[in-house]
Amino acid sequence: MSRHRNAQEILPPPVRIVVTVALAVLVLIPIAYTLLLSVTPDTEIGGANLLPSHWAFSNYLQMWSTVNLALGLTNSLIIAGFASVISVVLAVGAGYIITRFKFRGRRPYLYSLIGLQTVPQVMLLLPLFVLFASTQAALHLRIVGTYPAVVITYLTFALPFATWLMVSYLGSIPMDLEEAALCDGATRLQALWRVIVPLALPGMVVALVFAFLTGWNDVLFASVLTSPETRTLAVQLQAFSSAQEGGALPLYGQLMGAAVVSAVPVVILYMVFQRYLIGGLTAGGVKG
Repeated sequence: MSRHRNAQEILPPPVRIVVTVALAVLVLIPIAYTLLLSVTPDTEIGGANLLPSHWAFSNYLQMWSTVNLALGLTNSLIIAGFASVISVVLAVGAGYIITRFKFRGRRPYLYSLIGLQTVPQVMLLLPLFVLFASTQAALHLRIVGTYPAVVITYLTFALPFATWLMVSYLGSIPMDLEEAALCDGATRLQALWRVIVPLALPGMVVALVFAFLTGWNDVLFASVLTSPETRTLAVQLQAFSSAQEGGALPLYGQLMGAAVVSAVPVVILYMVFQRYLIGGLTAGGVKG
């Protein structure tokens, strides 16, 4: 009879320590250097000294007006937040129907979700823009440059992954629990809300985080489909970075400070949902 071994027992303790430290150093060095440059005077960036002569914490105050950080941060939170929440809600509904009912077209729909993941995102930019522009001209409504246009665009990328993830996760939840609730007089919707959703919360959090990152890190679609009023943080940083090329004195300190601030919401998101992420990434792949 084979003996199950703990994953930590595969490598000897000294090797595990060395590998862990090496990986931590590879990850932390770029982050530490970004933090260092964010408090370095612009005149000293690129010089021979690693540490600055004095700490320029004023970069974190000046960048709010230089980069227009507040507007970009607000727009990114609105767009990425709505896109992630809507994708999770729709993915839970779709995953529940796929795992609990058998109907014609079920498998082709699942395969189409995989097929959508193989299409390069850049190939969808022109069709989406033409679709929005045509709809805008037909309905005489402004679509390009508004929040809904960008949210719908991010749903085309986030929803297939979230749906596939929820199908895998909901399929691992025993149907006996739901049947017991139905026998007690609960409706399908009540059983879904009171029984399935609490058990599927780790998977929903994983889908939420990945969908949020899809909108938070995008530059290509946001640069085409947003207006100056709805421009996201990633587009603001990209425009500010391009403006520094060939300038008299590049404001790299403020740019690095803005990059640090832009990473804070994502770090907070991971810290808040850390325990759900660990369970959600692994539990859905195990069938009970």
